[in-house]
Amino acid sequence: MNKQVFLQQLDILLKNFPEYERQDIIQDYEEYFSIGMHEGKTEEQIAAALGSPKQISKELLASYHLEKASSTASTGNILRAVWATIGLGFFNVIIVLAPFVALAGFVLAGWMMGVSFIAAPLLFAANLIFNPDTFVMFDLFASIALCGLGFFIIVGMYFATRSLTNGFVRYLRFNTKLVKGGLKHE
Repeated sequence: MNKQVFLQQLDILLKNFPEYERQDIIQDYEEYFSIGMHEGKTEEQIAAALGSPKQISKELLASYHLEKASSTASTGNILRAVWATIGLGFFNVIIVLAPFVALAGFVLAGWMMGVSFIAAPLLFAANLIFNPDTFVMFDLFASIALCGLGFFIIVGMYFATRSLTNGFVRYLRFNTKLVKGGLKHE
């Protein structure tokens, strides 16, 4: 594969990047080719040494989405980072997707529990409206206690969600480094 074909394929595969970043990446790879040719290598040798444009684009896309997820940890950014990391290799389906589903289930269950506990007094009031003869003082106090507990759970889930999100993004970075070529021991 020569320089022109390599750069065209890479440019096409980087269509999801912002224009300025895509141009910057293409310029970097043009520099790799010019440096390699200055050292006496052929375009085909340089292209072979750089690797597949498809794999390069997957790695760059994963790094890009991980950076976005680190700077703005929104649900969309994290999901894009997860899918980009899964795209790096087949084994990532299990290594990345399983922990993501488990953590997402834990976070979702915690938030749902907190919200449902906060809604306990509303459910108690609805019960009184539909069954006015079933008023029990214990139910009133239990619903108020559950509401208070729900507020504590919501606050705890806020901090737990932030911590788990940051931890999972770090895990995705670790996984991406591992897939790109192993970990370097310092």
